[in-house]
Amino acid sequence: MNKELDKLDSSEKELILKAPLLVCLLIAGADNEIDKKEVRGAVELSRKKRKQGNAALTELFEEVSTDFEDKLKILLESLPHKPEVRTKAISDELARLNRVLPKLGKGFSSDYYKALRYIAEKIAESSGGILGIKSVAEEEESLMTLPMIKNPTAAG
Repeated sequence: MNKELDKLDSSEKELILKAPLLVCLLIAGADNEIDKKEVRGAVELSRKKRKQGNAALTELFEEVSTDFEDKLKILLESLPHKPEVRTKAISDELARLNRVLPKLGKGFSSDYYKALRYIAEKIAESSGGILGIKSVAEEEESLMTLPMIKNPTAAG
């Protein structure tokens, strides 16, 4: 496991590894329906993401992308089935990152935050709108910026 995560306890490490999955489910389920296209988009995105970024982030995404679709399905089963309750549960869990990210190096936490935002944006776009042209559903758009997670490099 990468050195950045060695600074964290086991529940914090688990959250860091689980957050990309949570983001996928948050955005994909925002419109009350998680469709196969969004899941496929998330799986493909995780494969691409593990090949990019700084070495520590690449290592992390490599671990996250292993059996990604299975992890998504297992996580989805553990979450509430009602969309609004599921969205709240995921948002609350992602908000816990606000206590974890400051414990990590600024470069890593910033890159990780940007990666989560990128995932959210791409998942929202993956379901497409009219004719599948990068349209984002209203429900997804309100969550796409991950307002529950503070930018770790922002002052304040």
